[in-house]
Amino acid sequence: MTSFENHLIAYRQAKNICPIIGCRKSDLKAVNANLSKTAQSWIKVNGFKADEGDILIIPNSQGTCQEVLFGLGSGPANPFVTGKLANELPQGKYCFSNGFEDLDNATLGFLLGCYQFDRYKAKQSKKVVLVAGKDQDVGEILRIASAVGFTRDLINTPANDMGPQQVEQAAGALAKRYKAKKKVIKGAALEKSFPMVHAVGRASSRAPRLIDLTWGDAKAPKVTLVGKGVVFDTGGLDIKPSSGMLLMKKDMGGAANVLGLAQMIMDVQMPVRLRVLIPAVENAIGSDAFRPSDVLQSHNGKTVEVGNTDAEGRLVLADALSLADKENPDLLIDIATLTGAARVALGPDLPPFYVDDDAIASDIAACGLKVNDPLWRLPLWRPYEKMLSSDIADTNSVGSGFGGSITAALFLNGFVEKTKNHIHFDIYGWTPNAKPARPKGGEAQAIRALYAYLKQRYC
Repeated sequence: MTSFENHLIAYRQAKNICPIIGCRKSDLKAVNANLSKTAQSWIKVNGFKADEGDILIIPNSQGTCQEVLFGLGSGPANPFVTGKLANELPQGKYCFSNGFEDLDNATLGFLLGCYQFDRYKAKQSKKVVLVAGKDQDVGEILRIASAVGFTRDLINTPANDMGPQQVEQAAGALAKRYKAKKKVIKGAALEKSFPMVHAVGRASSRAPRLIDLTWGDAKAPKVTLVGKGVVFDTGGLDIKPSSGMLLMKKDMGGAANVLGLAQMIMDVQMPVRLRVLIPAVENAIGSDAFRPSDVLQSHNGKTVEVGNTDAEGRLVLADALSLADKENPDLLIDIATLTGAARVALGPDLPPFYVDDDAIASDIAACGLKVNDPLWRLPLWRPYEKMLSSDIADTNSVGSGFGGSITAALFLNGFVEKTKNHIHFDIYGWTPNAKPARPKGGEAQAIRALYAYLKQRYC
């Protein structure tokens, strides 16, 4: 895992720190006027135009870095464009100087740009260090970066090294670190109490399980996180094409994200009683695989006709949500890489979320914008519940083909009967094309927005 502590140090008087000057195109003349004649000539010779992400290192007379000009473009600035600096600056110490409107986001963007998943490669580290501003909360910035890195690492790890047992181990290590309680249900107990989790995972040689962590004061407001932990999804008997399986190591992205969020909550000692539920399974193909048209009993007794074995995530989540709902928590949040329909509607970078409460939706969306973790609310459109009807069971697991993300959200919401505030996130969990602060690969989505919202609500 990337050690972000090696890339960010607290403010202190030190030598050999090169300032980074943020420069919008409209400010280039003013910035130029405050530099030496030699620097002005250097800018002209190199054709620096302050386009977004442009980097110009201005050397001193000894040939080392005197200052860095960093282009912010002319439109709305990308708060994480500073992630580009992490990979392109030479080794050394730097600090942000003038021109950056949101220093915390700029710093976090720089750190997230330092991330590398190097577990399977010869490690090559470059010591690019950022010196924080004197009023910045370095601990908080590192807390968020560490959680994002942890989430990315879990998703990026291939399924041969990230099975249900390894998800349990990651959750267990987190529980041990923060003195949380861990309970794991598997085997006959899982089959009896959580039959849909068992049904989805039973064809795999790697046993399915339900992971249950609790932390915090039992009298504090209850916040429960549920994460889809499908470590690999073949599609089951409704098998995916080979191209559809290439990214299926990321199908436990919901579990990874709730663990990353839980890490932040526990690390900041948020005054809540936290519960984390992860149904960890592999949707494999075998003689014991569940079938299309099977009718499964759920944890809360509702029967479900299996419309498609490739819609397995909602089945395991439904059992976990039913368990969570018994406590009637103040907030019940589930995160899942659930539907391709969400990607068709909003693309890979903008996850939809669903909640009935308008005030909660507005606050979460505002927090997402503030911390550059954008989200978009979609409706729990109740008339679409008819699409989930079954002739032989209480409900079908899939709809008729229209509004796939909405009908999936409605299916899950049907297993939440007591809890008033259930929030569902349908994430992609992956960055398909590298961009500043977001390298190609596993991604933390929604958890920085949720962390900001939970702090606002409870702290």
